Amino acid sequence: MPEGVLLTVAYAGAGFAGWAPQRGQRTVHGVLLEAVGSMRAGVTGLRAASRTDAGVHARAQLIAFDSDGVIGPRGWALGLGSRLPDDVSVRRVSRVEAGFDPRFRSRGKRYAYRILCDPLRDPFLEATHLRVLRALDVDAMAREANYAMGTHDFAAFRSAADHRENTTRTLSRVEVLRHPTDPRRLAIIVEGDGFLHNMVRILAGTLVQIGQGRRARGAIARGLASRSREDLGKTAPAHGLTLEEVYVDDRGADEFPPR
Repeated sequence: MPEGVLLTVAYAGAGFAGWAPQRGQRTVHGVLLEAVGSMRAGVTGLRAASRTDAGVHARAQLIAFDSDGVIGPRGWALGLGSRLPDDVSVRRVSRVEAGFDPRFRSRGKRYAYRILCDPLRDPFLEATHLRVLRALDVDAMAREANYAMGTHDFAAFRSAADHRENTTRTLSRVEVLRHPTDPRRLAIIVEGDGFLHNMVRILAGTLVQIGQGRRARGAIARGLASRSREDLGKTAPAHGLTLEEVYVDDRGADEFPPR
């Protein structure tokens, strides 16, 4: 009897050309599908909650596939752990119904865009933080972030490759937070019911430029009103962005490891 398997997956994005399969490219989908297939032949595709871009990281990406139920969550977790490379890891496994698709079961997602204010490189943070040379005006960034809260037409906050007709999204949290112990570090936390392509990176890039004094305050409000990409800042580099959480009502049964 077929059943669904739900994986919570973490990965460092630097070594991948994104989540989605691409011919001749190393992708998270490709690496994970190879490991799953080595344990149980016949699994031909994986269903992800988010199609992260090249260089973007994830702490809790949700991935589902269907199998025959012979292997349980503990077996999948330990077996995949021994087969996957160092830059991707299965953090949790549960049973769900066959056909479970986390993309359509998601109630929202949380992203973090991390920034390091330091004139010199820090090898422990370089891969996961955008480094800027001088301190940012965090208070100005925090005030500006408030304009993005709520339900808006975010047409200006997307890449040219995004052709979706519906560009209205609701952001329930947009915060600029200082690191509690390291004054060089800050994070832009964004939660919402859905996101356009590059939406968080455009938002982050705009806030960074405001923090640098390189863009006039009120840019986010202007972009929302005009729907013009030109009113906003640069798209922040991918390596500062992490998918932190996907919110779903049902995470299945028989979780391993148990909470």
